[in-house]
Amino acid sequence: AAIVGTRAIEEPEFLREAASAFPDRIILGLDAREGLLAVAGWDETSSRRAVDFAAEAADLPLAAIVYTDIERDGMLSGVNVEATVALAAASQAPVIASGGVTDLADIEALIDGFAGRGETLFGAITGRAIYSGTLDFRAGQDLFDRAA
Repeated sequence: AAIVGTRAIEEPEFLREAASAFPDRIILGLDAREGLLAVAGWDETSSRRAVDFAAEAADLPLAAIVYTDIERDGMLSGVNVEATVALAAASQAPVIASGGVTDLADIEALIDGFAGRGETLFGAITGRAIYSGTLDFRAGQDLFDRAA
């Protein structure tokens, strides 16, 4: 699979063509600041809402969407469960949560947020929590496995 972000947002036809040419192999990367899409390495924030873009891409055969709340990324401040679930509901694509994962409680909150809703939580991206020792990677993986 390949992850596409800024170009997909700036050129939606590129995303449409890529998803059509490689069904279920394209992962859409949506990075947001206060719900608004950020592009160009997070240097530019648009006036477009991430959830709206996800809804517009709902008919595409995407493998998943990586949704990053960039204000929480690397901050160990907790994952934005509400925004992640809303994005999944709008897109109907499996979602990978990113930004703010601190510990097992965040993984549990994500799993609970998606439970019984019909949307798919594909996983979570974390880095700093593992490096700082606040998240046991294996235990987090086990939580996802039990929820599947």
